Amino acid sequence: MREIVFDTETTGLENKADRVIEIGGVELLNHFPTGRTFHVYINPGDRKVHPDALAVHGITDAFLKDKPSFAEIVPQLLEFFDGAKWVAHNATFDMGFINAEFDRLGLPPVTPDLVIDTLSLARRKHPMGPNSLDALCRRYGIDNSHRTKHGALLDSELLAEVYIEMLGGRQAALGLTSVDPRRNQVVEVTEVIEISYERPRPMAARLSPKEIEGHAQLVASLGSKAIWSKYTN
Repeated sequence: MREIVFDTETTGLENKADRVIEIGGVELLNHFPTGRTFHVYINPGDRKVHPDALAVHGITDAFLKDKPSFAEIVPQLLEFFDGAKWVAHNATFDMGFINAEFDRLGLPPVTPDLVIDTLSLARRKHPMGPNSLDALCRRYGIDNSHRTKHGALLDSELLAEVYIEMLGGRQAALGLTSVDPRRNQVVEVTEVIEISYERPRPMAARLSPKEIEGHAQLVASLGSKAIWSKYTN
């Protein structure tokens, strides 16, 4: 299964009026990161970054001035996300903005069956909360000390770690899967071959004769019903 854990930054909170200005994504195959990422900054046109949003992500109008429009980056976006589930924290917010951008270009929306909301997953798993991304990083011991402001790619990378932990984490890595470095894909191991060899000579005893004699005396003192008697007769 292919999934893209992603995040957006926007000019504000109203998806009908505000615009997407940054998208970051991390590719997972069968819940394992492949190393492939997606990251773009986007010029929002005439829409200015709201001061409250600026305080969160620090992306200025001046910085975005020479960046491509959403229409220019959408082919790359669709190619990277093609055939994958869209995984986001509070996905209603991010998908509202993505689908609003698609609608402006006459593109079909991403349907709900393709979306996984990690916030909903976290609320089911940890009903007492808190379940913000920072709180979940603390819960799962994920280092987010370098997250001084929100950033789409950094938040996607942190969320990917959180998402994997919520699904079973490093325990899942014990399954029969492996990474094929030639294709940068996670592949399933379909055959396990076990090879054993007979020792050419018995392993030398690690107990001295004195220790063996002392143990025998101890077992004898325990009586005939002692469990050790089964192994010394």
